[in-house]
Amino acid sequence: MGANVSGDRSDCDGDSPSTSYRLRLGDIPESCVALVLMRLDPPEICNLARLNRAFHGASLADFVWESKLPSNYGFIVEKVLQDTTLFNLAKRELYARLSKPNSFADGTKVVWLDKNSGGVCLSISSKALTITGIDDRRYWSHISTEESRFRTVAYLQQIWWFEVGGELEFQFLVGTYSLFFRLQLGRSSKRLGRRVCNSEHIHGWDIKPAQFQLTTSDGQQASNKCYLDNPGNWVLYHVGDFVIRNPNVLTKIKFALTQIDCTHTKGGLCVDAVLIYPSSLKKEVTTCLQG
Repeated sequence: MGANVSGDRSDCDGDSPSTSYRLRLGDIPESCVALVLMRLDPPEICNLARLNRAFHGASLADFVWESKLPSNYGFIVEKVLQDTTLFNLAKRELYARLSKPNSFADGTKVVWLDKNSGGVCLSISSKALTITGIDDRRYWSHISTEESRFRTVAYLQQIWWFEVGGELEFQFLVGTYSLFFRLQLGRSSKRLGRRVCNSEHIHGWDIKPAQFQLTTSDGQQASNKCYLDNPGNWVLYHVGDFVIRNPNVLTKIKFALTQIDCTHTKGGLCVDAVLIYPSSLKKEVTTCLQG
């Protein structure tokens, strides 16, 4: 059967009550097993694939994994990753490949599928953001770190006018999405194998709150104000949510983080990335990516 199994359901019909009770688990036709697996989540499918040969064969069926792939996977493969060779993969292999971080835009952006739900997630590096003064080493610098998916973050020493912004155009699935900035007060490093945080430049963030904003091409807006705190720890700051109702069009998202009160300077901030997740994953995301 494998990846080329058809959706023919005739194998499931015709068993009389007098014979069906004699069937063992391994005697169930793969096509019947595959129809059951279609109703399960990807981790459950993988677990059941270990039961026996029939379940393993059914777990490889293309039509099972086609039902788990997001409906916009063609857009992701062809327009975002620009790698049409991925269409040659079996659907199970394609799902596994898309569930891993896939870089695009010269490595400054990443897209992947949540392994459990198939939801589309995105991350945008600080290098893909528009940052006021980023080219002036008196204010900003790019520093290497293992604590970022992109292996680098933008570090602010001191500035009067703080403004970070960016945009993304993407074909989202129907649903509600949450957008976050991942930030840290202080500059972390390792010393003698232990994580330490340099806080010498942290100042100004407790005087006035930072302003977070997002807008969409179909007119949605969201904003949030809060003081940046918790030095030495990565924090996901929730900018807001937006809703996708039409999955067949491109939606442009614009977002910004500002603190432009020029009565005082502010500094000692690391800007890692902007993240976009299905809102149903918000709790899971904030637990994994903070700290």
